Formats: sequence, structure tokens, C-alpha cells
Amino acid sequence: MVWLPGAYDAAEAFLEAGFDREVRSRALAVDLELVPLELDHVGDRSVIGQLEREILPRARASGCRSIWLAGISLGGFFALDYAATHPSDWDGLCLLAPYLGNRLLIAEIAAAPSPAAWAAGPLAELDEERRIWRFIQTLRREERPLYLGYGRNDRFAAAQKLMAVALAAGSARAMPGGHDWRTWVLLFRDFLDSGWI
Repeated sequence: MVWLPGAYDAAEAFLEAGFDREVRSRALAVDLELVPLELDHVGDRSVIGQLEREILPRARASGCRSIWLAGISLGGFFALDYAATHPSDWDGLCLLAPYLGNRLLIAEIAAAPSPAAWAAGPLAELDEERRIWRFIQTLRREERPLYLGYGRNDRFAAAQKLMAVALAAGSARAMPGGHDWRTWVLLFRDFLDSGWI
């Protein structure tokens, strides 16, 4: 699992939250690759190049049977962006409380009859947020596993609920909690205990 953290979190935050302990306590054959994410990456997308050139090729070369892209908050945004633009590089997605776009875009999507009926428009190639939502529209038909988890009181819950509507049944999980590590740990435990990997 290649994990991308939130905007103000270091990669080590996953260790501090015990993600590695959760995997070990279940004796799962899962390696966690924790990728540093800087706020500068929002504009230059350098983390996408790092995934493409270094991290995922190294994982494949090491003999990994499957590669899950995973992220929390802004890291979930980048995981979705990478999945959308590199469809053959991943085997599953685990998104915890992903950031899914600005309020104006989310309001636009919410005003459509459904997320599937919303039109990304001609800007989708240049606008990462619109491109990601166009990709989200395809995920109901996706055969690879996708887990979306979020807290019901998350500050981005409105967007996450819209995404949940766009996914196949059973792909989304909402739990009590907000946009915080306590909630994300509970969601990660649910992911591990629900047989996704």
C-alpha cells in the first residue's frame, strides 16, 4: 500500500497513528510505503512524477503482487489523480476522507441530478479537480477494489457523500468522527478487517 498523507502531515504520521501496528497485529502480508507530501506538490504535481518514476516501479520490481494507492485528505486527492492518469499502475484504491475539490465545484456537482449526470466540461484535461470527478464517474463500473471511508462530521463529508453515491454498493463506509487521525485509524481498521486485501 502506497500511502500519501494529508496536507500538513508528515509521512511519519502514519507510524505515529499505528498503521504499521494495525497491519502487523493482523499478520497481513502488506507492506506500507509512506510517501512524503509537501504543500508545494499541489501546484507542481511532483508527487505524481515520483510515484510514476520511482515508487511504483520499485514496488513492482520487488515482486509485489498488487499495489494499492492510498491517501488521506489531500493525499487521497493525489491518489485519485494518479489513478485517473495512470490506469494500469494500480490494483486497488483506499481513500480515507479524501479532499475532492473546492466548494464551488462540489456545489455544481450536487446541483446535478446525480454525480453520474454531471458534465466535467472542456476544462477536465487541465483542471485536476474536474478530471478527478470525471474519473469518479467511471468507478461504478471499475472491477478493481475501491474503499472510501470518511467521518460523518468530516468537513469534506458533503463531497465524500457525493462520491459514495457514484461508487458501487459496499464501496463506501461512513463512521462517527471528523477530519482527524482518530477517525482515520478506525476507518483503516475497518478496511483491514473487512477483507479488502
